[in-house]
Amino acid sequence: MSQNDNQGYVKQSEESSATLRSPQSPAGRAVFWIGVAVSLVHIYFNTLGTLSELWTAALHFAGFALLCALAYPLYPAHNPQVQRRLLAVDLLLGLLAVACVLYLILAENAFYDRGSNFIFSDWIFAVLCVALALEFTRRTTGWVMPILILLALSYVMLWGRWVGGVFHFPGLSAETVLFRQYFGGEGMFGSIARISYTYVFMFILFGAFLVRSGAGDFIIDLARVAAGRLTGGPGLVAVLGSALMGSISGSAVANTASTGVITIPLMKKSGFPPRFAAGVEAAASTGGQLMPPVMGAGAFVMSTYTQIPYLQIIGVALLPALLYFFSVAVWVRIEAMKHGIRGVEAQAGGPGVWEVLKDGGHNLIPIGVLVSLLIMGFTPTYAAAYSIVAVVAASWLSPHRMGLQAVLEALAMGARNMIPTAILLVAVGIVVNVVATTGIGNTFSLMINDWAGGSLLITILLIGLASLVLGMGLPVTAAYIVLATLSAPAIYELIIQTRLIDALASGQVPEAARVTLSLFAPDAAALGSPMPLEQAAALAAAIPADFRNTVMEQILSPAVLTAALLSAHMIIYWLSQDSNVTPPVCLTAFTAAAIAGSPPMSTGVMAWKIAKGLYIIPLLFAYTPFLGGPFGEVLTIFCFGCLGIYALAGALEGYLEAPLPWWQRLGLLGAGTALLWPGGWTLHLAGLAFLALMLFFNLRARGKLQLAR
Repeated sequence: MSQNDNQGYVKQSEESSATLRSPQSPAGRAVFWIGVAVSLVHIYFNTLGTLSELWTAALHFAGFALLCALAYPLYPAHNPQVQRRLLAVDLLLGLLAVACVLYLILAENAFYDRGSNFIFSDWIFAVLCVALALEFTRRTTGWVMPILILLALSYVMLWGRWVGGVFHFPGLSAETVLFRQYFGGEGMFGSIARISYTYVFMFILFGAFLVRSGAGDFIIDLARVAAGRLTGGPGLVAVLGSALMGSISGSAVANTASTGVITIPLMKKSGFPPRFAAGVEAAASTGGQLMPPVMGAGAFVMSTYTQIPYLQIIGVALLPALLYFFSVAVWVRIEAMKHGIRGVEAQAGGPGVWEVLKDGGHNLIPIGVLVSLLIMGFTPTYAAAYSIVAVVAASWLSPHRMGLQAVLEALAMGARNMIPTAILLVAVGIVVNVVATTGIGNTFSLMINDWAGGSLLITILLIGLASLVLGMGLPVTAAYIVLATLSAPAIYELIIQTRLIDALASGQVPEAARVTLSLFAPDAAALGSPMPLEQAAALAAAIPADFRNTVMEQILSPAVLTAALLSAHMIIYWLSQDSNVTPPVCLTAFTAAAIAGSPPMSTGVMAWKIAKGLYIIPLLFAYTPFLGGPFGEVLTIFCFGCLGIYALAGALEGYLEAPLPWWQRLGLLGAGTALLWPGGWTLHLAGLAFLALMLFFNLRARGKLQLAR
């Protein structure tokens, strides 16, 4: 494993740009050994442990609060004397967090024995626990999340009663709120914390073991031999390497730091401008959080929210993720054609694909074990635990065997990389509990529906704007959780409405549904035959609210309803990613810019331009059965989606195989729209024919240019 790869992965925790103490400092060495202990305890929790979920979640917070206090100082300081004083304060705060959790465990029975009434010590430890969660969240992710938490808590206790209209809330006592956040297992130590200490931690630990075993180097070498000699090869290496690394890291920033130190200099050396090289790496690394099997923490949160099995989520997420990486690769090829950048010539004696697979193919074994166990029905946590063992065992098939020291380093690395995510997810639980308590999520969804006038497209645009604003201050996972809690019901209802209209228009209405519809539709007898979309939309709009769920369940299959729910959450999750690459705050682009030596803001603009798939592909989720449809239909959508994105990229860049005149750009714009539009085979084939025609003219123009030279 390369030194740069290891350091990059360790130092770049998920979504965090905060200052960390040096691993070589006394605090850093303490973090190492505490991290080893925390990882081992979590492995026990997730395999053999029998503690209650509340106690486990609380101990999860205690361990990572102590790690956070030691790894992330109260504020940066360069004076050694000040640093020592800060360390003493930080150690005290970390121990106080541990004390809050120990008090919860020891005082829980006595608390319920006295009728759940707070005494003085309950007030002290409950308030202190919430305050410490806010402080540690500030250290790892900045001020936005703590401010959002304070607004949420003050709303439910104080100023909600002064708000008029739909957001009026009569308020709860401070004792009730603190009970729910601290003792009740609903807030800080609720469902979001359970996701954190189970799925998220185990997969981050699995990724740390893979990286420590040398999988990072293997991924880059494999990408280089697979794509390096193609047109724009170095850029394609970045895309493929980020896709493979993202499948195990699940963090856009960590992905950029680990692969970018290799791919960005390689792209610059081959002739790509620094800004473009950094933009490609940032856009490709963003796809790491879309790529199964890890997908950041998003897939685990999504599974808990929707009750859809994790395996099903990552199964349907694969083709959309590949479509996104294809969209980034298209931009690379176009830029390479513009600048005449060819593939990297084979180095004398350089390894070929079989040599790379021979030397590092053992790194594929743990991934195979993970996928196999998930298919066999093992829970994700058990699958991750066995896969960690598989990493160590597989390493003994190579010269770089993982001994005790390497295992300890991987345990410490996993815990250290988990610090910001663990603290963040515990803190986010406070906001989620407030939203659930007040019912503000349903109110917000109704408000979005009202603003959008029932338009699914406008609703998606509004949520995309909200995700961008939230993403300026929140990590992607937090932005997704907040937006999913508030707006997923609105998108789900509109997607279901679209599916219902399509079913009515196609005449696919069962007899039971016709009977129900006959109560308010005199011509219900004709529902068994196709009808115009306008008539179907009018009929769907006329269904009373009391009958809507009944009609939907009678007409739409459970698979369609599940796919619609998954589509709603996946749209929000994809849109939440744009904060990685959209100025003014885009940590992934800034990380890539630092490696490339390019201006951060202009790099962010370039990354946003390249990552257009983040906006196009969610529209396919909304208007087509791309998620959860029959495999043949999904594959058709994927193929036409690739062609449509290729056409749109050429139209936007004014270049494919050669420069494009304005009329060909307009032609490609129309072809790309037709290929992506959910209009059936006729429209798609027309778009394909038009794309072929424009490509014919473009290839002929390239031939003329080559003759002129």
